[in-house]
Amino acid sequence: MTNSSTTIVPSPQSSMTMAQVLNTALRDALRSDPSVHVMGEDVGALGGVFRITDGLAAEFGDDRCADTPLAEAGILGTAVGMAMNGLRPVVEMQFDSFAYPAFEQLVSHVARMRNRTKGRMPLPITIRIPYGGGIGAVEHHSDSSEAYYMHTPGLHVVCPGTHADAYGLLRASIASDDPVVFLEPKRLYWSKAQWTPDADLDVDPVGVAAVRRHGTSATLITYGPSLPVCMEAAEEAEQEGWRLEVLDLRSLVPFDDETVCAAVRRTGRAVVVHESAGFAGAGAEIAARITERCFHHLEAPILRVAGLDIPYPPPMLENHHLPSVDRILDAVARLQWESGAPEGAS
Repeated sequence: MTNSSTTIVPSPQSSMTMAQVLNTALRDALRSDPSVHVMGEDVGALGGVFRITDGLAAEFGDDRCADTPLAEAGILGTAVGMAMNGLRPVVEMQFDSFAYPAFEQLVSHVARMRNRTKGRMPLPITIRIPYGGGIGAVEHHSDSSEAYYMHTPGLHVVCPGTHADAYGLLRASIASDDPVVFLEPKRLYWSKAQWTPDADLDVDPVGVAAVRRHGTSATLITYGPSLPVCMEAAEEAEQEGWRLEVLDLRSLVPFDDETVCAAVRRTGRAVVVHESAGFAGAGAEIAARITERCFHHLEAPILRVAGLDIPYPPPMLENHHLPSVDRILDAVARLQWESGAPEGAS
């Protein structure tokens, strides 16, 4: 069953949304490897809630892009059996909080199988999770649950913040023999950028962070949906005389200690920015790792700008919960500048 009219063919200077880029990555993976199968709720005829799988069932058939029952534990359990028998399932959990019913399968089997079998049985499963807030959705549709997955040994945890990474990291995740939780920032789905697959030939692999903006005053460490916010904050910080470096982690597990620590040693100050709750969140682990490795290079304590320690708020209040440019700049202003004023600051 084929329908070539659904295929996205980027022009040399095509402006595409991140949703279209992810769709292209899935299509290319299905074309290049017959063991790749896409499955999840509404991924077939509907093309997914966010249309990430649009046209895939028409092109590759219902057996390779399959709608499933509304049973996340069953979806992931089925993927475990598929992976044990030589396939590469790509599972969509539809929304971040919808993945929680599958958590037992994830922790007890997906994360442990390779270790349990002394490496003889890897589980090449990619678990796509649209995650994060900023789209005006209610709770159970806006969680940032990365800390749960980071804390589970045996899983890789990846979160793209650019179009190039959306394509390159998803292709790398599907090709990996380790299970990957692939967190897709929902509010970036409709962001546009000039992109073609050829531009992704030099995308760094999973486990490598990237400096998106160079600076000398302090380092903003972030990933996924908070990357554009940090880039905007760095632009505004120039008016205050701060030259902020922006570091995109890209991969939370494996974690790139070398690149992160090098960035912090250059500036002597750091602010970690993420949407998930601050208490015991990703930022706490990042701050601890930097402190252990860079203590004598630090000019000020590492600060965090994170979501509030509350269940996700109603849509009208989410802007107070999410990291913002103002909250980031407030944190930068608290980085003990009396020990060394920023260039150009009065």
